[in-house]
Amino acid sequence: MIITSHLDGDKPSHAGDNNGQLIMCIPGCGGTGKSQLIRTVTEYFLVTNRIQKMRKLAPTGIAAAEIGGMTIHSFLENKKKFNKLPSEKEIQQRVARSLILQMNCVVKLTQQMRTEDLRYLQLLERLREGQCNFEDYELLLTRVVGESSVSLREPPWNQAPMLVFRNEIGTQLNHRSAIHNAVEVGTNLMVCVAQDFCKGKPVEEPALPKKLLQLSDSKTEHLQGLLPLVPGMPVIITQNIAIELGLINGMNGIFRQLVYDLDSVSTDSLSKTFPVNTQYVHKPIYALIKISKSKIEWNLEKLQPKLIPISIMEQTFQRRALPLVSAYSITTHKSQGQTLNKVVIDLKLSKDTDDIATIYAPLSRVKRLSDLIIWRHFDYKVLQIKPSKSQVAEIQRLDKLYMETQKRFSE
Repeated sequence: MIITSHLDGDKPSHAGDNNGQLIMCIPGCGGTGKSQLIRTVTEYFLVTNRIQKMRKLAPTGIAAAEIGGMTIHSFLENKKKFNKLPSEKEIQQRVARSLILQMNCVVKLTQQMRTEDLRYLQLLERLREGQCNFEDYELLLTRVVGESSVSLREPPWNQAPMLVFRNEIGTQLNHRSAIHNAVEVGTNLMVCVAQDFCKGKPVEEPALPKKLLQLSDSKTEHLQGLLPLVPGMPVIITQNIAIELGLINGMNGIFRQLVYDLDSVSTDSLSKTFPVNTQYVHKPIYALIKISKSKIEWNLEKLQPKLIPISIMEQTFQRRALPLVSAYSITTHKSQGQTLNKVVIDLKLSKDTDDIATIYAPLSRVKRLSDLIIWRHFDYKVLQIKPSKSQVAEIQRLDKLYMETQKRFSE
């Protein structure tokens, strides 16, 4: 194995290889085992007592959670003021290209480990090249709601996550799903209200609090202004609470119970989105979340196994709120690295979207075509988006490095 040989000092020489560093790229389409490979390498570092030398980073919280790592943004620990912080995308762009150009070893993963449907696999392979045909389009149309025999109101589809392209759409779907589930279980919807501060004091300008609560969580360090909660609903942690215990940004869980100040509950409406009988909790204390993948190996006092209290957090722009978001719907970007049993996807793109990965990512999350449904019609042209010139050039560069790697490690 190239990595183990390098660690043990038994490696071929590398001409111009950054002073002996192994800077390796392991590309592969969705489902070829990249996450599993990372887990295997992690196990090797553990058994050889090298785990302290390993750091696992990913662009999104969910992807980081899948490999037991952390986000690039969190690892950099940028402590600048909120209004001067570059976006996570900007940070990645600043450093990624220089690192990519230093790569001196490429091993491609080509064996499909996820997709079991041969016809669907062929469709995905053509999609990556922007070469889907009309038969592929007709095949996907059979999975559009209304065309297929499945219903979003029936299991398992009424519990399947929905993948969308924009945070705003995801938030709307999450709110609607929470409202629907509250009706289903026969309870009034409970909404946690964030506490916003200015210079250490609560915001008192009459019109301002409601406007702040409506801000997208992308502008509030991922602390939602209004967080609807229903027992049994899926949630995602949005902050690193305890990295060593697996309570990290992107970790999935199930909401069980909210503990709050009883005197802080009001039925005064803060949003037309929620029903008139909604209970608004202005002083939540903590939420009990069942997190199956947490690394906590003991039961907390008086709590069931894997039931974790998640407290409110305060961020630099002075908002106090639970670090959670609903997970009925997530963006396609955050779905990368996951294999989903069932999924509802949207393939209707905005006019300014022309990235092939935007379409490929949601379609490649499942093992077979029957594991997904598409919730509205979409244009044929979205299946014909081709890789950009820069993407093609990068693929060719990696292909060349891959051939060189095969020669170098032919034994």
